[in-house]
Amino acid sequence: MSSRIAQISIAATLLLAAAAHSQTMSMPVTNSAAPTQPTAQALPTTWPTKDGWITLPNFKFGTGETFPELKLHYLTLGTPHRNPQGHVDNAILLLHGTGGNAHSLLNPVFSKVLFVPGGILDIQKYFLILPDDIGHGDSSKPSDGLHAHFPAYDYDDMVRSQRMMLDAMKIDHLRLILGTSMGCMQSFVWGETYPDFMDALAPFACLPVELAGRNRMMRYMAIQDIKLDPAWTGGEYKTQPQDGLRAANEIVMIMGSSALQMQKQAPTRAQAEQYVDSYLAHAMTAADANNLIYYFNASRNYNPEPKLETITAPVLWINSADDFINPAELGIAEKLVKRIPHARFILIPISDATRGHGTHTVAAVWKDYLADFMHQTEPGH
Repeated sequence: MSSRIAQISIAATLLLAAAAHSQTMSMPVTNSAAPTQPTAQALPTTWPTKDGWITLPNFKFGTGETFPELKLHYLTLGTPHRNPQGHVDNAILLLHGTGGNAHSLLNPVFSKVLFVPGGILDIQKYFLILPDDIGHGDSSKPSDGLHAHFPAYDYDDMVRSQRMMLDAMKIDHLRLILGTSMGCMQSFVWGETYPDFMDALAPFACLPVELAGRNRMMRYMAIQDIKLDPAWTGGEYKTQPQDGLRAANEIVMIMGSSALQMQKQAPTRAQAEQYVDSYLAHAMTAADANNLIYYFNASRNYNPEPKLETITAPVLWINSADDFINPAELGIAEKLVKRIPHARFILIPISDATRGHGTHTVAAVWKDYLADFMHQTEPGH
């Protein structure tokens, strides 16, 4: 297996399988045709990013818990442009997946297709904002010290903190919100909570329904694998609970997997076993048990389905047919898209180019749809 594989981040497993750890639950995606190990995090690349920090004092979570200083980290690319009224009119919010971070969508299979001169999200035209969500990256998270006593955040908290971050940045409108995996689900929450804040929404790789069935089962098993490991010690471990964390990462690997790509990369028994060993070797060094529990559990009360009709922004919703987390055979998307006033749903068929859940980061597969969407939603069009 190629040694060029990026680290696994739980967000990517859902995403990278081809694209972007966009996060922990995705197969790794690279430009190389050579077999690669699964990873959830973004592959190294060079962009002129700028780091930003926002501290939200006395942030109140949906559980009623209050955090004295919630720290949010983010990256930006490009320069904000202000219209004659002084408002930023070229900001785009890019939201990573479960276990990912602000660097996830710098993965070359995403960024080198979209951010380049003349690209759909050209950084010479747009001001891109890539946050580390609560519990992720360099933002406040359980592993900072509170461990299992960290507030039990959910997607509503994450979206509200993103809005507060933008307020602090003096940004009161977004040209686009594009989210992958967990970021996809947050995009639906954005559309219902702040319907006039954006010109357009692009949720990739999710469903706008309560997480139930196999999806919740897998998340619950991963959480319980860790909690039932005696070495977890209620979250106060001194070293990572190896047995529980390994079992959880095995589930994460399957969640983000692509049957076609796994068969191609591991066509023999020996290669299949080596693939698993390599994946886990990377995942076990990248993951923290408490952080994993929290970001999987953050989806526990997600359910935008009852209020889909309140989403007024145009929506480009894309899933792939080989997404194990959001199975196409359920037919949920085709039914629910009819309830969103200005939405289009695209199901990408399985091909050599798709990467299961991680297809959300492989921009070459869906970039033409996004280009048309950006043109159609251009203000004044």
